Amino acid sequence: MSQTQSELGEEATVDTSWRPFALAWDDNVPLDLSFLYEREKPAGKHGFLGVRSGKLVFEDGVEACFNSGANFPSHAESEMVARRLAKFGVNMVRTHQMDAEWATPNIFQFNRVKPKDDTRSFDPESMDRLDYLVYCLKQEGIYLYLDMLTYRQFRPGDRVDSVDALGQAAKPYTYFDRRLIELQKEFNRDLWCHTNPYTKLAYREDPGIALCELMNEVDFFTQPPVLEPYRARLEERYRAWADERGFQVGPEQVDFREPDAKIARFFVQVMANYYGEMIAHLRNIGVNTPIAGTNWSRNLGVLAANLAGDFLDTHGYWNFPTWEHPDGCHTRPMVGSADNMLNAFSFERALDKPFFVSEWDHAWPDEWRAESPLFYAAIAAFQGWSGMTIHTYRYSTRGPVDSIGGGASTINGIPYRNHFDAFNDPAKFGLFYQAALIFRRGDVREAEKSVAVQVPAEREGWELLCPQEVPALSITTEQHKVGVALPGREARADAAVSFDRPSVDSAAGNVRSDTGELFRSWAERYGTVDTPMSKVVYGFVGDVEIISLEGLEIAAKTDFATIALSSLTEQPIEEADTLLLTAVGRCDNTDAQYDESRTHQLSYGHVPVLIEPIEATLRMRTSRPNLKVWVVSDEREAVTSVPSKYEDGVLEFQIGPQPWYNPSTIYYLIKV
Repeated sequence: MSQTQSELGEEATVDTSWRPFALAWDDNVPLDLSFLYEREKPAGKHGFLGVRSGKLVFEDGVEACFNSGANFPSHAESEMVARRLAKFGVNMVRTHQMDAEWATPNIFQFNRVKPKDDTRSFDPESMDRLDYLVYCLKQEGIYLYLDMLTYRQFRPGDRVDSVDALGQAAKPYTYFDRRLIELQKEFNRDLWCHTNPYTKLAYREDPGIALCELMNEVDFFTQPPVLEPYRARLEERYRAWADERGFQVGPEQVDFREPDAKIARFFVQVMANYYGEMIAHLRNIGVNTPIAGTNWSRNLGVLAANLAGDFLDTHGYWNFPTWEHPDGCHTRPMVGSADNMLNAFSFERALDKPFFVSEWDHAWPDEWRAESPLFYAAIAAFQGWSGMTIHTYRYSTRGPVDSIGGGASTINGIPYRNHFDAFNDPAKFGLFYQAALIFRRGDVREAEKSVAVQVPAEREGWELLCPQEVPALSITTEQHKVGVALPGREARADAAVSFDRPSVDSAAGNVRSDTGELFRSWAERYGTVDTPMSKVVYGFVGDVEIISLEGLEIAAKTDFATIALSSLTEQPIEEADTLLLTAVGRCDNTDAQYDESRTHQLSYGHVPVLIEPIEATLRMRTSRPNLKVWVVSDEREAVTSVPSKYEDGVLEFQIGPQPWYNPSTIYYLIKV
């Protein structure tokens, strides 16, 4: 126990049991920080987004930065959800899975009462709801990332080959089959040329639609072409391609399941040609929005093909929630691992292209998920990435939902729990206030040095290299700005390193950014963000007696937590008269149950959502002697003030349960 804790009488017994705390499903949320972003409304006021010097920049020069999303709510709910997102600081929504047949509604059918025979027209009710959602988001300064092909299930009326055997999105045959490409162009034309009656703009004319991807998680390497007659058609193209380059292909049937270096190069060209054709089609119909190809880090061939787009995009998940799998789910805390999701993210980045992460998550019920939102926000700002969107805000729009996970549902008749729903999870969405401040406000500075991870042209089959085969990326993302330099592309970096050797010594047990603002120790399992406007400690902070940042000391008793302090003014923390303190760690539904190893979830639990109270003593340097620390309830009330003392320019106070009071909160407002 630290001296400051003893001085404040912490020896007394307190109730540290978990307490109820609800993030309301509607916009009756604890805090409204939308006033900080009023000058950004409506979305599109800065003109269309464009690409300049490897960044996404609006026409008037304001740099873009983004965050979260969901699809076909009622008009009243569109108004509510737009207000709610704006209050948390969100300024981007991605329209993922709106073409999925298993989703009700979807863009083709509002309901399933009378199934359609094709997917060649949009449901009027679905479009009306989407249009109004776009309008409401725009009014609140929230931009749209528009998905094209994600989960479309082609039907007999679409007149495509082997329709009953085609999977969702017809992966990967949509890359080369002419009929499938015609149908995609038809879809894209119908959507982008559609006029929104609420904005009075066609989608192609609306600068509030800021980004677009052509296809979600598709490539030849992960989804090898095996279905006939598509496979045979691709083999015919491959043989012609080989003849043009002067090498022979044997008489036996080409097996695309295990590509060699030549097949890999062919795959890359087919993918890149598709992206080029589709982007040209969108430009011809008047679309100005930056466009990406696909969006995941599989191998360098995927990166090479994606360079045909305007920006690069990827996805990544830590401890992916395979709770129902026989082997269960990993439960490793990311903060304690030298390698993390950043390796895979940076694997898909080239320094001369804008970069976006359109899916990230650390899903419920993993108990360590509070470590991720502010860590990722800080890294995105440090790296100069264009933004990140969590997967997902919500899977459905059905009614009030007060438990984490949104209630059980079914997909294709299979029971499904919404492990990815983030909208009411205190451990994830509860940290979005400060994630927005760290990223949108630029609290974390960009790296001072850039490093290119070089891949030599003489490395035969470099297209097949996977993230784990590029050790130079390990930890580097937390030290310098980093990207991959493929053969034939200029590095454009301050330094270059070979792809096959680590560039940071993991034996050191920790890493600090070249700006000095970010630090993480996987040996001690905690990390920090230390800037004038925002300060964060995360991980197993209770195992460290005192964590000292510039102007702030934190002595935590709770073993695992994220504790964040941010100025809510234009002044730094030491001068601000209004600040937000968030403290959150483990949280779950009441009576949620797990096996002994916590790799399998046995019971989803029920309302109310419970939070583990975070106990800590804070000593904050400030020029404001008359600050008070207020407990903010989940019903937007400053219910009581926390005892504090001000001495020699330092405000000292404790958060968490006290002998006389046990607050049920993750938020504290510090103000005059």
